[in-house]
Amino acid sequence: MKRIIHFIGFIFFYIEEVVKSNLRVAYDVLTPTHHMNPGIIAVDVTGMSDRQLLFMANFITMTPGTLGISFSDNKDKLYLHAMYLEEDLAALSAELSDTYGKRVRNVF
Repeated sequence: MKRIIHFIGFIFFYIEEVVKSNLRVAYDVLTPTHHMNPGIIAVDVTGMSDRQLLFMANFITMTPGTLGISFSDNKDKLYLHAMYLEEDLAALSAELSDTYGKRVRNVF
């Protein structure tokens, strides 16, 4: 029962993330000034099962503006290409690990 509740929460969270990302990318494409700051970031995914890693990478890749590139050899890092990197990469990595990672662990 608890997993179902987490799954429903994840669906709403993910829809919100996709809508926000779509709007951000659309704004950047439709305006003359580009706000992109592309780059690669490593996100901590330590302790996730192969199934959780699969879902984590796929959900992040299906969100506009991000693309899962690869996992580290020991599967403790997920390397992502992001169109909009912030100045504090450590904080962004921790945020992605926390927001997506925690939800993926609870559901899958």
